[in-house]
Amino acid sequence: MSVEYPKNRWAWVEVDLDAIRRNTRAFKALLEPGVKMMCAVKADAYGHGAVECAKTMAKAGADQFAVATVDEGVELRRGGVTEPILMLNESPLESLDTLLEYDIMPAVYDSEFALAYGERAVALGKVGKYHLAVDTGMTRIGVLPADAVEFRHMIDFHRGLECAGTFTHFATADVIGDWDFKQQARRFMDTVEALRQANLEVGLVHCDNTPGTILHPEFHNDMCRVGIGLYGLQPAESTAPRIRLTPAMSVRARVLRVANPAVGEGVGYGLTYRVPKSSIQVATVPIGYADGLARSLSNNMDVLVNGTRARQVGRICMDQFMFAVDTSAARAYEQPRKPVEKGDVVTLIGRDGDEEITADEMAERRGTINYEVVCNFSERLDRIFV
Repeated sequence: MSVEYPKNRWAWVEVDLDAIRRNTRAFKALLEPGVKMMCAVKADAYGHGAVECAKTMAKAGADQFAVATVDEGVELRRGGVTEPILMLNESPLESLDTLLEYDIMPAVYDSEFALAYGERAVALGKVGKYHLAVDTGMTRIGVLPADAVEFRHMIDFHRGLECAGTFTHFATADVIGDWDFKQQARRFMDTVEALRQANLEVGLVHCDNTPGTILHPEFHNDMCRVGIGLYGLQPAESTAPRIRLTPAMSVRARVLRVANPAVGEGVGYGLTYRVPKSSIQVATVPIGYADGLARSLSNNMDVLVNGTRARQVGRICMDQFMFAVDTSAARAYEQPRKPVEKGDVVTLIGRDGDEEITADEMAERRGTINYEVVCNFSERLDRIFV
């Protein structure tokens, strides 16, 4: 595949939109006819590029989108996304006009916010649509189940408000047979029933996140919210046997400089790596921790170059890191390794020939999750859509 490299910097993120399309369709296929799919494109689509990913998802069956901030919703609208957008939080009161101007629905769980939102909607000649958030046990956002009916009575008199949905978020949907999950699900369904018994509109009912969508079809309700899986990453080991996904992100750069240091010379801040033999090349790559490559990976990660693995050496810098290649044969019967040259493509995440480095591998080395790895690669790295 031919890639047009960025002109201003030899470092970039590649996003495979065909993988995004296939993953979206794979999740859509899990849903019964009539069940909608809300795709989470917050955090710039988990680092993959929100507008391009949302447009691709919409063509593949996405019905709505979820964001975390007002600006994320505005970016989608300005990029041409027309489907309903839910902001999974309440916004500052100063942003109410922007929510209404760009038709972004907030989550609602505070009466002061809800009534102020309704007032601004009436003043602007609009109706403020919202989704009621219910805290069923994650203790993050939402009204408590016992307070949901009273809360709705407290705000529903306002003609500027319209409930378009009711939702909660599961803390342990990825744990098969988990008691806490069952309790959250029961609390949520009981709350929805109580609202209906009180003749209150609940709109679209949704609670299944990515692992819930895969593992708990009994709670698909009116809509499912899918996130990390759309980008080809499994939310947990328990989901991997249930759905086949294709990672969409690759992170690549080109070699800036190649050195052949003498034996004993050090590399990087603190000289934490010293050259052990004369056949070692040390190559410099223009990605660092300011781009989202965690400094904690120093001397503890591999990269791919010319289809083979090479070990990163020395401390990862703000804008660069180094890796080492031994150009001698490891064994007498083996061919020497091809020397690295300036301009060679280096893969941090992705495939090169038969070798692959995954976000999961990098996450394991960092002691974190694949979500954080892909979200961390910053906007300093151009997104190239392939």
